[in-house]
Amino acid sequence: MLKWWQERVVYQIWPRSFQDSNGDGIGDLQGIIARLDDLKDLGVGVIWLSPIYPSPNADYGYDISDYKAVNPEFGTMADMEQLLAEAAKRDIKAVLDLVINHTSDQHRWFQSARDKNSPYRDYYIWRPGRGGRPPNNWMSFFGGSAWEYDPQSGEYYLHLFAKNQPDLNYRNPKVLEEVKDILRFWLDKGVAGFRCDVINLIWKSSLADGRRRIGLTGLEHYLSQEGCHEILRTLRRDVLSHYDCFTVGETCFVTPQMALDFTLPERQELDMVFNFEHMGADEFMLKWFKRRFSPERLARALTKWTTQVPWNAHYLENHDQPRSVSRFGDEGTYWEKSAKLLCVLLLTLRGTPFIYQGQEIGMTNFDYTGMDQIKDIESHNIYNLAKRLGIPPGLRWKMIKASSRDNARTPMQWSAEPNAGFTTGTPWIKVNSNYRRINVEAQRGDPNSIRSFYKQMIALRGGSEILKAGDFQAVKIAKNLFVFRRSRDGKSLLVLLNFSPEVADAQYGGELVISNYDRERYDGRLQPYEAVVLSEQ
Repeated sequence: MLKWWQERVVYQIWPRSFQDSNGDGIGDLQGIIARLDDLKDLGVGVIWLSPIYPSPNADYGYDISDYKAVNPEFGTMADMEQLLAEAAKRDIKAVLDLVINHTSDQHRWFQSARDKNSPYRDYYIWRPGRGGRPPNNWMSFFGGSAWEYDPQSGEYYLHLFAKNQPDLNYRNPKVLEEVKDILRFWLDKGVAGFRCDVINLIWKSSLADGRRRIGLTGLEHYLSQEGCHEILRTLRRDVLSHYDCFTVGETCFVTPQMALDFTLPERQELDMVFNFEHMGADEFMLKWFKRRFSPERLARALTKWTTQVPWNAHYLENHDQPRSVSRFGDEGTYWEKSAKLLCVLLLTLRGTPFIYQGQEIGMTNFDYTGMDQIKDIESHNIYNLAKRLGIPPGLRWKMIKASSRDNARTPMQWSAEPNAGFTTGTPWIKVNSNYRRINVEAQRGDPNSIRSFYKQMIALRGGSEILKAGDFQAVKIAKNLFVFRRSRDGKSLLVLLNFSPEVADAQYGGELVISNYDRERYDGRLQPYEAVVLSEQ
């Protein structure tokens, strides 16, 4: 028997770039409310809202200054309550981002903690320096040292991400009690669960020097530690188990076995995790070092996880990742076909599918020309680090253009009106100029559009016990070909995917269920970037 979060399709909203309702150039909660009918029409059953809390926006919402309030840029608590109520009317559940590895340095806890005598001092991780240097050699995910000196208190504080995001200290039991209180606050308002940001980094077993490695020295002291598992079990036991909700963890550098340690039902920790292994299909070690996209590498990673972990949270893009059609498809001749192919892949895998805003219309990476158009703090930190390392300007920009998080954060393209119908004001970040061609309004009434195809595939999945609950078996993985079978109760569907601009031979039998080409039957040959689903019984 599947749970509700296994049956539904999740749609991620990055509120700042989704829909502006008041002309200030920033997306907001009323804008989301105004678009709920679009999401209901698409067929999604859950919306995941990236952080809607007050924030100085050093990391655009992932630096939270108040966990029990709404960012005034997005609206009010009354707007949030209205959003939850309007979504519920449409049978759409809402999930919030839970960012509890760190807070903003503007949070009242941290501002108080700068005083060594404050009761909040131990809410964070403070250490004296070593001869004018940081307490250890750990590196930040955003580049540079993971420690920042605070002149007011005379010590360094730990920040695994930006210096504006000090890490919380879970050795202090009061911190965990604060988190429990935050969870209850939102669950009592009707929130249906949480996407838990970098959740497997929250426990630091030691503050000793780390083994030197490219980029993330210190990882072995905080990655998926036993203390993290204990915290998650406590949150499940004391809070989450009392509500009909689910949790999905963003888990860095996890293996399938580590994922099982987080998600096996008997462990009572998380319900699902996001892994990143398939994101390596066009990366070398770090996301900033790109290599030629390998469909075979993507297929093998997805197969590994789908066969070794009973239930996965599947995604191809999100607020931190470049656009999938730009990475794994073709922005040019086969833009439409490859976007539809990726749709078939995502919605036929075993697990809960997560669609990111704009993915359903084939939005592409940004068309920016320089760093002055980039807002993302991570991108600026990496660009400056690359500059200090002597990497030439052209190569530095190439790294940012291919991998910056701003690729996914350009405003949602609703129409061909000015600013893509996102705002009547000046957008907080530049709109991709292809909005006149790629937008919701143009695709909504076109039965052959990418959006219409997503709607069709979501409906197909929703009405198929095989796709929702069936077993997964890889049939063929080749350079550009991925074939897999979903089966249940003696019936099966075969999914054929051709990640190539060339025709491919794929001699399999079955009755055609759906294709991203206009055909009545399957003849054993896949057209460029064709996706086919066949019924074998």
